[in-house]
Amino acid sequence: MKHKVEALDKENLIYSYSVIEGDALMKSLEKITYEIKIASSPDGGSICRSISKYYTVGDFEIKEEQIKAGKDKASGMFKAIEAYLLANPDAY
Repeated sequence: MKHKVEALDKENLIYSYSVIEGDALMKSLEKITYEIKIASSPDGGSICRSISKYYTVGDFEIKEEQIKAGKDKASGMFKAIEAYLLANPDAY
């Protein structure tokens, strides 16, 4: 899988990247772009928001269950990273 950094805004804690090659594109997608925004939460923690944009090839349509499956994978990975960082606060 090949990623391309689209934007990195350290001041506003925004990171945007695209998947431009690999199995995730299924030859039906030109790319998938992700924008990650991190903001302070009122309780002293952080809020992470992620926006995904799918760029299809031709008139290919993505099914809702495919989008949900991708979101579930990303959420699982995020939760694993979060759990690790909470258990190992010196790691960051």
